[in-house]
Amino acid sequence: MDRAQIVHENFLTRVANRDFPNGAGPRLGLSNTDAVSLYRSQVLSRALDRTSREMQKAGQGFYTIGSSGHEGMAAVAHALRPTDIAFLHYRDAAFQIARAEQVPGQQIAWDMLLSFACSKEDPTSGGRHKVLGSKALTIPPQTSTIASHLPKAVGAAYALGAARRHDPEHRELPEDGIAMCSFGDASANHSTAQGAVNTAGWTSVQSTPLPLLFVCEDNGIGISVKTPKGWIQASMEHRPGIKYFQANGLDIYETFSVAQEAAEYVRNRRKPAFLHLKTVRLYGHAGADVPTTYMSKSEVEADEANDPLLHSVRLLDQAGALTPDQALKIYQDTCDRTDRIAAEAATRPHLANASEVMASLIPPKRTCKPTNGPSAEARAKVFGSDMRAMEDPQPMSRLINWALTDLMLEHGEIVCMGEDVGRKGGVYGVTQKLQQRFGQDRVIDTLLDEQSILGLAIGMGHNGFVPIPEIQFLAYLHNAEDQIRGEAATLPFFSNGQFTNPMVLRIAGLGYQKGFGGHFHNDNSLAVLRDIPGVIIACPSTGSDAAQMLRECVRLAREEQRVVVFLEPIALYPMRDLHQPQDAGWMTTYPSADQRIGLGEVGVHGDGTDLAIVTYGNGHYLSKQALPELEAAGVKTRIIDMRWLAPLPVEALREATKPCAKVLIVDECRRTGSQSEALMALFIEETPTTPIARVVAEDCFIATGPAYAAPLPSKDGIVAAALKLTGGRS
Repeated sequence: MDRAQIVHENFLTRVANRDFPNGAGPRLGLSNTDAVSLYRSQVLSRALDRTSREMQKAGQGFYTIGSSGHEGMAAVAHALRPTDIAFLHYRDAAFQIARAEQVPGQQIAWDMLLSFACSKEDPTSGGRHKVLGSKALTIPPQTSTIASHLPKAVGAAYALGAARRHDPEHRELPEDGIAMCSFGDASANHSTAQGAVNTAGWTSVQSTPLPLLFVCEDNGIGISVKTPKGWIQASMEHRPGIKYFQANGLDIYETFSVAQEAAEYVRNRRKPAFLHLKTVRLYGHAGADVPTTYMSKSEVEADEANDPLLHSVRLLDQAGALTPDQALKIYQDTCDRTDRIAAEAATRPHLANASEVMASLIPPKRTCKPTNGPSAEARAKVFGSDMRAMEDPQPMSRLINWALTDLMLEHGEIVCMGEDVGRKGGVYGVTQKLQQRFGQDRVIDTLLDEQSILGLAIGMGHNGFVPIPEIQFLAYLHNAEDQIRGEAATLPFFSNGQFTNPMVLRIAGLGYQKGFGGHFHNDNSLAVLRDIPGVIIACPSTGSDAAQMLRECVRLAREEQRVVVFLEPIALYPMRDLHQPQDAGWMTTYPSADQRIGLGEVGVHGDGTDLAIVTYGNGHYLSKQALPELEAAGVKTRIIDMRWLAPLPVEALREATKPCAKVLIVDECRRTGSQSEALMALFIEETPTTPIARVVAEDCFIATGPAYAAPLPSKDGIVAAALKLTGGRS
């Protein structure tokens, strides 16, 4: 007999015999009607756990993590408003069920069983995942098991305050709302959770509004590893800027009372709080996990004897709200009803093909109010003396700065954030003067934590802002890449397009910096970004292109709700000359406001047909340097600047290379895992008879000092490869 059946039979027997665990009596605050409603939510959560296990055994359901032992979260839901955005722990079915009781018209058992069956009629994910979540209940679907949702909860809480000061067009959350996130005691140890708690406290002590309720569900174990007794309280009770609350999560009366107090503190004070709930875990961790393989039988039985449903029946009886016999009937009727609904849910259709599965990768477009751009007076006031320089050629860094300025003037919902972006203006000066122009609310100097920077952006996207976060160097993204892979990019996929978190992520990256950095500041691998479905990657090579592409990236985020990475080649920020010192051959003028380079539009330079050089970023610059030697050798060449690295601009590349006899790919990323691999495959599949070659970086990190460019493509290397491929004169 499995532990679920044992817990079930123990409940039936002990309630019938009035054999209840000891505990305090019911606190004041819950009406009898509300207490019975919470018990019904708890019972439905338990019944769904049992049913999902049976569905899995029958091949009608799939991998599940149950909520048994955590049913006290129903009382937390009751202490909050259904419009308070909630990022849930995977054991919080009772929270979602109790919240459904607050919103008319919900069929929560049916909806959740469709999710268990992975039916495409599941209203949350459309059959893509067994996941808690609901648009109607303000619960974004959450698949994380390591608390990676906490940084975005901090961001959502910040967005609540920010929206009071700068109301975005597509604001989703009420002005007096709060954000809530829940997680387990084991997840509290993860760097993501620790960073989020630290960021919340760091923000709070500076008196910045941050209405956020952390809820830690402490069952004392993470899969098989026990949490030291008192660990959560000791590590969280005295965190600066965060008020600590504690409750017995087995007692719905106490949990509601304390959760209500914590929620009122957060809502009224606009400061974060930490609610520590003591719970138990029943049935083991997940799926077929057997707890007696790593816990003694006596430990398992002790948790089972503390079943929160038994506590609820005792408390309801003591409060005069419900007799044990009535409680038992509710339990039995709910189990029977859940089984009947499950039998029907198991017959509903599933996703049938790749197109159906992929349909929600790209979020739906939204209608935005038309804008006419900033007025001449507004621009003159903000730009000041910069206006006089706009007709002169400028390096890339300055044109990006001007583009950001114009975009922020035009769209009040744009908010920039990152380490050093404000007062300093960025490590390379790209965001200089933006904080002076738009204030600290819209250009936010963050603490040094990439997870928190991206979490802030994701959370602000939940409330209608268009965030433009900056990651200082490409290598630093690896500290936080799961915020893009596991959170931002997956949200529309797992919510069937109902939730989105658009952003334009600016990253300074790639190589060729002279005398600075090494591999941390000259990272030439984009593999971690290219591998994420749905993410757009833009990489300009000239200042004019950068300004026009940035405008398109903001449009994609604002109107199409996309997650866009805008990769800025560091070495090209200050680049002025192309062939000779002081020739100013790489500088460009600032494009007029109506000029924009659309997604998938490549740059074609020249009309030669002997050779097409397909490249981007620094490769474009080096290929232009190589062009005179190729022309002198009689090789008629065109250079194709990809601009957009993901999705690969297949159609544009096909058209641009069609007239050319041969193709040379110049890719400054490493031989393994680079764009060149995808391009080689594309051209071989499209035109298998066309000779093709590539010039790439070696599979090596980048050194500091004179050897900085040794593993990277060079002008001479491009010339040699082109002549070898075409048979031109050397």
